[in-house]
Amino acid sequence: MSLRQMEYLVAVVEERSFTRAAEALNVTQSALSHQIKALEREVGGRLLERLPRGVGLTPMGRAYLPHAELAVRSAELARRAAKAAAGAEGGELHVATLHALAIGALPTVLARWRREFPGVRLHLHEYLTTDELRDHMDRGVADIAVGPRPEGWEGPVVSLGEEEILLVVSRHDPLAGRTEPVRLAELADRAWVRCVLEPVIGGRRWLDWVCARHGFRPLTAMEVQHASTAVRLAVAGVGILACSVDVARAAVGAVTVPVDPEWRREQTAYSRVDLTGAALRFVEMCREGLFDGATAGGGPRSAS
Repeated sequence: MSLRQMEYLVAVVEERSFTRAAEALNVTQSALSHQIKALEREVGGRLLERLPRGVGLTPMGRAYLPHAELAVRSAELARRAAKAAAGAEGGELHVATLHALAIGALPTVLARWRREFPGVRLHLHEYLTTDELRDHMDRGVADIAVGPRPEGWEGPVVSLGEEEILLVVSRHDPLAGRTEPVRLAELADRAWVRCVLEPVIGGRRWLDWVCARHGFRPLTAMEVQHASTAVRLAVAGVGILACSVDVARAAVGAVTVPVDPEWRREQTAYSRVDLTGAALRFVEMCREGLFDGATAGGGPRSAS
């Protein structure tokens, strides 16, 4: 089996169509079909099946696909790494991260990158959960991941610093008038807006873990997928929210309240291979300024 055959299989699965995959790969549909059939003969069974709405994977195909994806993307990572190590100008860099970081801390770094390295094209891959982020990095989707420290990761991991976590409330919430930080035990009877991208610590979601240390279980007012949605619900008064200072500052009308003791969460950059060239420079840029100015200071603040 060849890398090209694996690439063709991945393209058909992503496009859910032989026709669209052939167009994306710039080959004829007959050549694509021929290579897929040759691959199926070599593995000893059908990998794809035609469905009412496109093309899907057989059970054998589902077992084979992750390995094909890893091979194809590893080859692409190797090409980009070699080009970067050779000092070639231009090229591209793929960065995977969580949605909350993509709308919070990362935009300033991405803007600086565009100013300083306009010849290197950035591709941003966003994921809702840390498990999704790690899974796609395992499959070779990106050159670098930016997110919480991955447990047991075998490649390089670089600490980027700690992001501060604040409370977000509406302007009409009693906490909005506080002049001092809020102790978590005071919030035992309050309802929270929760986000599915919440990190997991010791098998428990982060807020559950933190509140348990203060003797209570947080009440849930509503659970959503996106951090941006969660902030808007907190601003509207649906419940209180714990989120990063950068996400809170991006929301119009949000009032942020620090907690005592401070909540801080480490963020890292990690990769499957040694950091070189553009990847290394991007990580250095993140270390220089990703969480600069992310300190809460005194009492409540409006993000408007």
